[in-house]
Amino acid sequence: MFGGKGRLLRTAREFHRMRARDVEISEVGLRDGLQNTARVMATAGKKAWITAEAAAGVGEIEVCSFVPAKLFPQFADADEVVAHARSIPGLAVAALVPNLKGAERAAAAGAQKLTFTISVSRSHSLANVRRTPEQQLDEFRRIVSFCDGLAKGRRPFLSTGLSTVFGCTLEGAIDEGAVCRLAAALLEAGADDLSLADTVGYANPAQVRRIFKAVQRVVGDKLTAAHFHNTRGLGLANVLAALEVGIRTFDSSLAGLGGCPFAPGASGNIVTEDLVFMLEALGLRTGIDLEALIAVRRIIEDALPGEPLYGHLALAGAPKGFIPGSVPVRGTATPHLG
Repeated sequence: MFGGKGRLLRTAREFHRMRARDVEISEVGLRDGLQNTARVMATAGKKAWITAEAAAGVGEIEVCSFVPAKLFPQFADADEVVAHARSIPGLAVAALVPNLKGAERAAAAGAQKLTFTISVSRSHSLANVRRTPEQQLDEFRRIVSFCDGLAKGRRPFLSTGLSTVFGCTLEGAIDEGAVCRLAAALLEAGADDLSLADTVGYANPAQVRRIFKAVQRVVGDKLTAAHFHNTRGLGLANVLAALEVGIRTFDSSLAGLGGCPFAPGASGNIVTEDLVFMLEALGLRTGIDLEALIAVRRIIEDALPGEPLYGHLALAGAPKGFIPGSVPVRGTATPHLG
């Protein structure tokens, strides 16, 4: 088999990675996962993780957060980790920034995508970043001004997210009107796209369909992504609901690393391996090699001994005869999902 330039593709794995993608996976374990682990992963482990997961076909990785090292020693090596990730051809390198200072550091380090979040819950926002949602929105405006002032070709993509959209452990139910108003304000301020996050795992599929549709009516196709946690076992069901309303980018964490300090005892993000398996079983192409992806778990096991790892596919394996990207009913086309 040959690639577009006539170059012989030496392995089936390489061919799999080069296929068109129906759904994009953004790996957030190195940021959202590691910020919740008691043990600090060594820089060498992070680099090995990034290299291996990119080789498995993951196209975007959120590699760190630019926060004070005294508060989050897990990210003291953020500049070095970004530099390593940038050396991998074709990998989109993202970093979380909580404020203008973080954005300045991330841009200087070479991050291609800056992720900035605002919690819809006022209590959660104050506890998490010590700002109200309105103050956080003002901070984002300052970030936009900074990025717009960078030299041509150096401006990073500004991706924004709303957190605690589906509920909050501090406040309970969240006003859906407030979600829509903040979404509109972020786009007006200069966000390049928007995602909605179920920070503490409160969402259910009916709620996901309803709120995503409501926000789409306000911001249109700028709503591109979803971030789900599996706190109550509904993470993948919520992905299906988001697919039905047209969302095609999903955050996930290898081995389900992560959680939330405001949801004690809860499991973390949806598991990247399980997500990829479900999508490929639906006939949706991710461009990711499942066997290679599962093998990356060994890097985490070695670097974070004793850390709880999650995921069903890694334990049970794929069904006999499973073909990634193929609908398991002969003659059936790729399913219609909105």
